[in-house]
Amino acid sequence: MKNGNLLTGDRPTGKLHIGHYIGSLKNRVELQSHYNSYIMIADQQALSDNARNPEKIRNNLIEVALDYLSVGIDPAEANIFVQSQIPELNELTMHFLNIVTVSRLQRNPTVKNEIKEKNFNQSIPAGFLIYPVSQAADITAFKATVVPVGDDQLPMIEQTNEIVRSFNSIYKKDVLVETKALLPNEESRRLPGIDGQAKMSKSLGNAIYLADSTDVVQKKIMSMYTDPDHIRVEDPGKIENNMVFTYLDAFCNDKQTLSKMKEHYQRGGLGDVKVKRYLNDILQAELEPIRLRRQEYEKNLDYVNEILKQGSLSARSIAAQTLDEVREAIGIDYFK
Repeated sequence: MKNGNLLTGDRPTGKLHIGHYIGSLKNRVELQSHYNSYIMIADQQALSDNARNPEKIRNNLIEVALDYLSVGIDPAEANIFVQSQIPELNELTMHFLNIVTVSRLQRNPTVKNEIKEKNFNQSIPAGFLIYPVSQAADITAFKATVVPVGDDQLPMIEQTNEIVRSFNSIYKKDVLVETKALLPNEESRRLPGIDGQAKMSKSLGNAIYLADSTDVVQKKIMSMYTDPDHIRVEDPGKIENNMVFTYLDAFCNDKQTLSKMKEHYQRGGLGDVKVKRYLNDILQAELEPIRLRRQEYEKNLDYVNEILKQGSLSARSIAAQTLDEVREAIGIDYFK
């Protein structure tokens, strides 16, 4: 007996990196046996700010699917599906838009921050402005009781639950289900980029990807930002904002050895190269089984596409049931 329904997913704007892995993917693998998991490749949401470059989304769709499968997400346990293949989500979004004001959308802190990051100014795509409502449709379509999110996504959960309460109140039926945020633990915090930037991303060129080869991973680790004042081996070094130690905190299971290494580095006598080699050994061991699984799936992309097709068909049948209930509540199931 599973604990309820879970919805999560990613925008297919690029291959997934180790920040995604430590922040969410690893947790999804653990949760898939505890929840009815719906894992969405959010291509439609990605098009909200990439409409003029749809090839980017199409090309990365299969890459994200390969990343999911390679980390251990099991299609027998979790339903992996493609958002655009579930047209019922669009109708749910439309019904929800009728009970949400523009001013409420503009107040959403997550949307405000992303508008600023993307430099939209006054040229905000309407589809981007309403994507919190689209997310509410995704969540409620599958009656997700939990949604794994970071702190920055809590306003999305709040707005989803506002929509649920408004809908159920207006139409006098408890059709939709409120959801809860499943926040990451300390070990699943967001990783900064290898250059010390706050965000790991493809556009900044500061990410280690799950699909990177052994050589590429090693090269990126050896170029990582450390303590700029740690010039000579004998110099005392800082571990704060030192990306090598930040990554070791996330991936090293031998906390006793890591603690001794930190102390040695801080008092001096431990060089950056040695610490980076230690991190390389740990990361390569973590990524090797992921690489091997990916290579096997890459040999049979037809099978990967079939997983997405069947997952989407299954997901659509669930969303259609919810939409039927929504239409009945509104009173527009005229010919039923």
